[in-house]
Amino acid sequence: MNLQNSTDDLQQLIGILPRSLRTVLQGLPQQHLLEIIMDVGRSPQARFSGQTVNLSADPVSPADLEQVVASVGEFSADNRAGIEGTLHRISCLRNRRGKIIGLTLRVGRAVTGTIDSIRDLIERGASLLLLGRPGVGKTTRLREIARVLADEFGKRVIIIDTSNEIAGDGDIPHPAIGSARRMQVPHPERQHGVMIEAVENHMPEVIIVDEIGTGAEATAARTIAERGVQLIGTAHGNTLENLVMNPTLADLVGGVQTVTLGDDEARLRGTQKTINERKAPPTFDAVVEIVDREAVIVHPDTAGAVDKLLRGLDPGGIRRSPQGEVVFLPEEPPPQESPRQVSTINQTGWVRIHPYALSRDTVERVIRDLRLEARTVKRPDQADFILALRSRAEDARLRRILQATQLPLYVVKKNTTAQIRRLLQNVFNILHGMPRDEVDAAVGEAEAAIKRVMEEGVTVALLPRPASMRKLQHRLAARHRLTAESVGSEPQRHLIIHPT
Repeated sequence: MNLQNSTDDLQQLIGILPRSLRTVLQGLPQQHLLEIIMDVGRSPQARFSGQTVNLSADPVSPADLEQVVASVGEFSADNRAGIEGTLHRISCLRNRRGKIIGLTLRVGRAVTGTIDSIRDLIERGASLLLLGRPGVGKTTRLREIARVLADEFGKRVIIIDTSNEIAGDGDIPHPAIGSARRMQVPHPERQHGVMIEAVENHMPEVIIVDEIGTGAEATAARTIAERGVQLIGTAHGNTLENLVMNPTLADLVGGVQTVTLGDDEARLRGTQKTINERKAPPTFDAVVEIVDREAVIVHPDTAGAVDKLLRGLDPGGIRRSPQGEVVFLPEEPPPQESPRQVSTINQTGWVRIHPYALSRDTVERVIRDLRLEARTVKRPDQADFILALRSRAEDARLRRILQATQLPLYVVKKNTTAQIRRLLQNVFNILHGMPRDEVDAAVGEAEAAIKRVMEEGVTVALLPRPASMRKLQHRLAARHRLTAESVGSEPQRHLIIHPT
């Protein structure tokens, strides 16, 4: 996150302080100021990245606090206020009688370039959940996401702004959110109701909400996602694992249920009879763990990552930072149901697909729409791979077919055109707007490099490619348990594949 590309209206925050504190702050490196602390009877402090500075040897007096409180907006039920037209947040501490005895003045900045590492997820319309400790930059990223989706993509964006922290204090939203609209929340306990009201009254294409923290808000989030609205939010918790273990918020990533298996099924799976499984499809398609203001760990497939966690495995993930991308791989090889490229199956003619417990007409319609060189077949012994519902992947009959034919298995969650389309696009290496010959060239180059890395144990650099093709090459490397790293600057940015 580059603070060079930021606006902070900092002088308006400094201007509400007592004169002696303003004078001291003017001589300090304000660019890295995070917050100012004023507690009655203690020295006032300025907190910067990595250090804290005492602003005065004299303790804060009740009169000092009264001066600041008189200059800010009204404190809401969550003890937060702001300065109209800015992004700064003022939070108060109260004694047992309700009197304000301390203030935290948090600097609010509109920073650009904060979402470069996750822009591909936002552009594809994925519902995205951001996790991270307080102060790591979740709200700052939400603010820029709102502006980009509203102004650059022309989408109807509604921000649910419970503490006026995303769009600032006052009735007029801060320019940092662009043309996105903002709904204020009169009381934190009403946030879930305002979320639903936004969908019912204002026809948004995108809803952005900060700090999902209750079961009612998690239920509202699921309702929004099920209505086809792109949902961008933050939640309490630093990692995906924290969220899965949180009984209140686990529903955001599919929830957890305890299942008792029959003897045969438990033996087939090689597990105990009582296991934990994901209860439902996740509300959010992807989860981003914000490590610090520069680096994030992306889980582009929430369902897959949660399933790994519930099986006691590392969920994997992709670490992204200005220095490049590194793929973290699970501790076991990819399961058979993980998609592999068609180039590893059959490229001598039309690809033959056997739909198992799926609508053959739907699969044929997707094939026609995508203009694939493929067709469906009735018998599995005629096929190049089998396409099935995930819920049927453990059918005894299907397992016997797979054992007898040794065919690859690809699965979808639901028997819908959209899900089958996404899977076949992945299987056939189709990238939006990219000529097929260029895609095939990128795949072929990556496969040749992977073979050399595995056989010779050397590091291989690939040719510069667009971001979408680098992503495809990343996936190929990940399936062979290799680390892929993006290096260089556009348009020369390229992948380097390392041996394990």
